[in-house]
Amino acid sequence: MTEARRIVVKVGSSSLTTASGGIDADRVDALVDVLAKVRSGGEKEVLLVSSGAIAAGLAPLGLARRPKDLARQQAAASVGQGLLVARYTASFARYGVRVGQVLLTADDTSRRAHYRNAYRTLDQLLAMGALPVINENDTVATDEIRFGDNDRLAALVAHLVRADLLVLLSDVDGLYDGDPSKPGTSRIAEVRGPEDLAGVEIGSAGKAGVGTGGMVTKVEAARIAAAAGVPVVLTSASRAADALAGRDTGTYFRRTGRRSADRLLWLAHASTPQGALVLDDGAVRAVVDGRKSLLPAGIAAVEGEFGAGDPVELRDTSGRAVARGLVNFDAKEIPQLLGRSTRELAKELGPAYEREVVHRDDLVVLQP
Repeated sequence: MTEARRIVVKVGSSSLTTASGGIDADRVDALVDVLAKVRSGGEKEVLLVSSGAIAAGLAPLGLARRPKDLARQQAAASVGQGLLVARYTASFARYGVRVGQVLLTADDTSRRAHYRNAYRTLDQLLAMGALPVINENDTVATDEIRFGDNDRLAALVAHLVRADLLVLLSDVDGLYDGDPSKPGTSRIAEVRGPEDLAGVEIGSAGKAGVGTGGMVTKVEAARIAAAAGVPVVLTSASRAADALAGRDTGTYFRRTGRRSADRLLWLAHASTPQGALVLDDGAVRAVVDGRKSLLPAGIAAVEGEFGAGDPVELRDTSGRAVARGLVNFDAKEIPQLLGRSTRELAKELGPAYEREVVHRDDLVVLQP
C-alpha cells in the first residue's frame, strides 16, 4: 500500500454532504487536506472519484430527499455538479493544485474508442500535474447507460488508469461481520477471497437517503478491482489519512487476479446485454470449462433484439447467465443458424457464416 504510486480514491455522498442536502465545506476540506498531502512529494498520483452531485443539488432546488424519478435526479445533478467541482477547485487551490473535472457514462467504458479516449484524458491530466475529479455524468445518463453507483465506476476507473491501489471511503470504517451498530460484531481486517465473506451479512444504503450505494456496492466494487489485480482498502472518510499511509484501518481486499484485457472487464461489469443466447449443456461446458468460442450448433434459442457487435448474455437451459460476449450476428439472423454446423452453414449461406457466433476472445465467463 505504501508503495502504490497511482491511487484512485472514491468518496460517497454521505461523506461530503449533510443529510438534508448541500455540501459540507468542512468535510470537503478535510478530505482535500489528506489528498493534497499524499501527492505533495511528487511521487504519487491521485484520482478522485466523487459522488455528491445529486445530493449537493437537493437543497438549492428545495428537495428534502433524493428523488426517485430520473428527470429530477438529473436536474439535481445539473445544479449540484457545478457546486461540487467549484468546492473542490477552491479547496485544492489552497495547495496550488489544479482540478480537472471528468464526467463519464457507462458508454465511455464499454465502447473501445471512448475507453481509450477516457484513458488518454486522465493520463494527460496527471502528467500535467492536475488532479482529476471524476463522477458519473448524471445529467445525461439514462437508466440503460448508468453505472448505478460510483463504487463500480471507481473500480473500472482503477482498472482503466492501471492504478496500484483503490481506496473506497464512506461513513463506515470498514466491513463488519454483522450490523456494526449492534454489539458483538467485529471489523473484518482482511479479505483474501470470496470465501472470507461467506455468511457475512452486508448492508445496503444508509438512512440519510442521499446516496445510492451502501456496503453491498462497495464490496462488489472491491471484488471487481481485486479480480483485475488492484488491491482495495475500504474505510471511512475520517480514516482516509490512515488508509493512504498504510496504517491498519478498514478492510483490506487482496488481489485475487491479474490485470485482464480491457474489453473483458467492460463485458463483465460495464456492458448492458442487449439480448441472450440459450446454450445447450454441451455448449455450456465448452464455453465455461473449455473456454471455447460459441458455435451455432450449441445454441438452443435466441432472446431479445440486438445487432452484430452488441453484448449478449449466454445462458444455460435453466436461465442462469454463465457468460457474456460480443455477438457476431444480428438477432434476426441467428434463428436460421440454431443447431447447425459452420461447415453446413457456409455451404448453404456463404463463407461469411463459417464463423463463431461469439469468439472466445470477445467472451468472458461470469463468476457463479
